[in-house]
Amino acid sequence: METRIALIAIIVENPDSVEALNGILHEYSPYIIGRMGLPYRKADVSIMSVAVDAPQDIISTLSGKIGKLNGISAKTAYSNVILKND
Repeated sequence: METRIALIAIIVENPDSVEALNGILHEYSPYIIGRMGLPYRKADVSIMSVAVDAPQDIISTLSGKIGKLNGISAKTAYSNVILKND
């Protein structure tokens, strides 16, 4: 199976959606390398980055599910590194 490394940037503007976001991230936890979150109180938003190593379709599905949440934006940056996992 081929996997890619990607970084999903997430902006949380609606705190009511955080529980759903954490549920999605938990569902995809086997693919998550690491995550970092920063509250930006001045703008009343949270900024997150999630590094993943997963097949292309999994990354797209994860990012899409996150982006559909109310008050949450997500963009994904893909590396050119393709790993072959057996």
